[in-house]
Amino acid sequence: KRRRVRSRRVLAAQFAGYIVMSAPDASRRRVATIASHVVTQSTNTFGVANSAGKFTKSPDDVVILDACRTPITRAKRGGLAQTCADDLIAAVLQAAVVRSKVNVHDIGDIVVGSVLGNSSQRANEVRIGGFLAGFPKEVPVRTVNRQCSSGLQACADVAASIKAGYYECGIGAGVETMTANPMKWEGGFNPRVASSLDAQNCLIPMGVTSENVAERWGITREAQDTMAARSHARAANARATGRFKNEIIPVFTKQTDPKTGETRDVVVSEDDGIREGTTVESLAKLPAVFKKGGSTTPGNASQVSDGAAAVVLARRSYAEAHGLPILATWRGFVAVGCDPAIMGIGPALAIPAVLKAVNLSVNDVDLYELNEAFASQATYCVEKLQLDPERVNVNGGAIALGHPLGATGARCMATLIHELRRRGGSGKIGITSMCIGSGAGAAAITEIE
Repeated sequence: KRRRVRSRRVLAAQFAGYIVMSAPDASRRRVATIASHVVTQSTNTFGVANSAGKFTKSPDDVVILDACRTPITRAKRGGLAQTCADDLIAAVLQAAVVRSKVNVHDIGDIVVGSVLGNSSQRANEVRIGGFLAGFPKEVPVRTVNRQCSSGLQACADVAASIKAGYYECGIGAGVETMTANPMKWEGGFNPRVASSLDAQNCLIPMGVTSENVAERWGITREAQDTMAARSHARAANARATGRFKNEIIPVFTKQTDPKTGETRDVVVSEDDGIREGTTVESLAKLPAVFKKGGSTTPGNASQVSDGAAAVVLARRSYAEAHGLPILATWRGFVAVGCDPAIMGIGPALAIPAVLKAVNLSVNDVDLYELNEAFASQATYCVEKLQLDPERVNVNGGAIALGHPLGATGARCMATLIHELRRRGGSGKIGITSMCIGSGAGAAAITEIE
């Protein structure tokens, strides 16, 4: 009997296929077009904009209650160089709960992006950080590593879990101490890598991938230095005018003088990698460091940094029932792979993908936080997507602020949300995006309440 049922289904499928294949080309194209529309509209469960570019609110929306970060400071020499990873994550977790007014016992999970810390040790450090922040033992913690997008991926994981009904409220965060955990390759290489060009390209130093992008698409040294100078100028202005005050939480830590051995209590409250007065002319004096005759320099690449950030997400119905402040609504997330040799182009692939998922265009977006891993790739993405430079990194980017790998995604989210809210008006749209080492790009879209 089962065989007969299966046979009928097979015949029905074959007959349906015959009808489709026998239809005129125009009809087939029409069916394919309709099918693609159905797939596109059904894949994003966080909402799709209508023809006017507006979203409809739902009790099932995933909303953002708070987004905060530590200052981003220079590795080895900055204000947080002697601060442990567990203290960094504890600072933002504690602040995020206080600022969002959420009941700590309602947190279903804490997901922390981290790239360079030893995997098992870092998992323990963020668990310790949760306890130092006052979280009860019932609140679980885990880490996630998707290279430079790890902090954003942590937020996406929490948003997806809330949407799936696993819990009502969670925290997506990120932490990196590049002082304690510098970038390096541990162990040997698999000899099978030689059999795959893509696999080989995963081993290309990030600075060389920057040179590859610059050479392939003609991104000049002047264009890169221009973006770098603009990043510092905008960040310096943002710091001077207090634009970061709503996102930065001060870190109370200790510093030991290496010469005297004296330890003192300090409060780190500002980013310390911003170089006010940086110009294209001053940057032009710096040598290329990844390729002879190249164009990527220490001045037009992101800084090596320490820092942490956290984003509190919840179901709208939960937030409203508990009278919690809603800053923004999570509207979508996409990660897209690309050639590892030119990994910096990732945002140019991810941004259109996330916009398509929510039925918007690049011009519908009010602000972009595009991680400046390198000026070469950031410039390429802006030009490729024809983004308005006045909407991209309006308060500076990673070239000026720094790039603590695992924290950057959550840091960008905090910077984006608070700047959009500072500009006023509900319904404003923002995108956070970055390239990813080994070849990928990620992008998330949020709507301000």
